Amino acid sequence: MKKSIVLATAVIILTACQKNKETAPETPAASAEIATDATSTVTDSVVLPETENEVEVIDVKTDSEKKTTEVTTVKPANGVAVEYASFGDKIVADKALTKEDMIKKYNSLKPGDTVNVKFKSKINAVCQKKGCWMSLALPGSKETFVKFKDYAFFVPLNAADQEAIVSGKAFISETSVAQLRHYAKDGGKSEAEIAKITKPEVEYKFMADGVLISK
Repeated sequence: MKKSIVLATAVIILTACQKNKETAPETPAASAEIATDATSTVTDSVVLPETENEVEVIDVKTDSEKKTTEVTTVKPANGVAVEYASFGDKIVADKALTKEDMIKKYNSLKPGDTVNVKFKSKINAVCQKKGCWMSLALPGSKETFVKFKDYAFFVPLNAADQEAIVSGKAFISETSVAQLRHYAKDGGKSEAEIAKITKPEVEYKFMADGVLISK
């Protein structure tokens, strides 16, 4: 009887030990391994987007730099290469009228007329606030006042005395003798000076959509 009790007790003890072994928690080493894997995965998911954003910023900056440093090289018949910085619409340097040809164009226009043309001349002056206009030399100490279409671009403030090629619309504006005399009177001119005003004043103007300036 005692032997049976002892054997039954031993079986119960062995069964309890087996159950405890099956339900025991994972060891600290296994937990640490799982935690390490989880941390690594989170880190990867954060780093990759940051790297992609950095690449995009660099690409945009590179494109912007290319636009501001674009240069056109022209080699005319005399063999001397000329580099031009480009502003506004893309234009080419060939077949541009001379300033002598351009004054003939202007003289053929009436107020309200426009003509699409491309011509080349020296820059006399540039707007010193932001480069929003320039004047180009014409024969006989005359000049044309050039503005830029829709204020879409400006030219360097230090471009005076450089060669420019402009493409766009040429036109004239005319101030009558009566208006000129009125301005002279308002400006305090004498009667003798006012009497000398006998011809309307013609201004040569140009609206450019593309410009090349020699470097």
